[in-house]
Amino acid sequence: MPQEESVLRLGRDEALEAARLWQECGDAREFACRVLGGVMNALMDSEAQQMCGAGRNERSDGRENSRNGYRPRSLKTAVGDVELEIPKLRHGTYYPEGMLARWSRVDTSVAALVQEMYVCGVSTRKVERVASKLGISSLSSSEVSSLCSDLDAEVAEFRRRDLSGTPCCYLWLDATYMSCRVGSSVVSQGVVTAIGLGADGRKHFLGCDVVDTESEDSWAAFLGGLRERGLAGVRLVVSDSHAGLVAAVSRLFQGCAWQRCVTHLQRNLQSACSGRPEDSKAAVRDLVHAAVYQDDPDLARCVWAEAAPWVASVSARAGEVFEQAEDSALAFTAFPRAHWAKLRTNNVQ
Repeated sequence: MPQEESVLRLGRDEALEAARLWQECGDAREFACRVLGGVMNALMDSEAQQMCGAGRNERSDGRENSRNGYRPRSLKTAVGDVELEIPKLRHGTYYPEGMLARWSRVDTSVAALVQEMYVCGVSTRKVERVASKLGISSLSSSEVSSLCSDLDAEVAEFRRRDLSGTPCCYLWLDATYMSCRVGSSVVSQGVVTAIGLGADGRKHFLGCDVVDTESEDSWAAFLGGLRERGLAGVRLVVSDSHAGLVAAVSRLFQGCAWQRCVTHLQRNLQSACSGRPEDSKAAVRDLVHAAVYQDDPDLARCVWAEAAPWVASVSARAGEVFEQAEDSALAFTAFPRAHWAKLRTNNVQ
């Protein structure tokens, strides 16, 4: 390819102008910002000229309108602030609908970036600082909140969607506590979530909610909402042993089996062995593992029965928890062997 040619098919004059611009710019981002602004301004000039029906300063019988200067506007883009000059007409108005959204000074790629950071938990002030590093000025916390306001409608629609077309045989439930801003205070709130395995063999995020605290009433309200939206066909629920959760499952999914998350059970047993030697705690954890990872359900129950007296000798409280947990910890063995790995715990959450 000759030196004076390029992928953009720039002529010699344009190539020299690009080289001059590169020398003026401090880095590639600034260069990209200047080039983007120049291209967008040139496109808008061309479109406005076509609407006039004649070239600039050209006298023609076909002229329908004439130019009347420019309207400056700054656009925040992924490469920084781009300064635009939108052509004005003497009659009517011109607006580059294909390039700019009305009433918005932020490019869609920047809006998507801001929303992604917001969803990942980055505060509006930190988003503002990140934007400044990208060469975007004056992206205030209020602008960030405005850009992310559309997410509220999307989340609301997602939480109301019909579930009747997604029957789920397995349901994983869990809650995690997060710091949330309520009014002017930051308080701890429980976020409850539900994931189901559909008849299509895929996992589906069914819903979530925020509660002040886990209780039978809060879990019943959440699960009742899933039922009202059409959730059906649940044969097994996997969760930790929170009393309110278990009671709500028993009330709203009658006839459904409950699997106690083995990982949570191991933690509960180690807590019950508080003050005991670390090797004893590890042995209790390993005994649970040995029982639930047997290939045969009867053998799993035999291992559990053999281990129970030893666990009780380490800690009476742990022994009681271990004995009571047998049926719920081994509930998964009543289901197809190929599914066991995913049913022992609610780690899918």
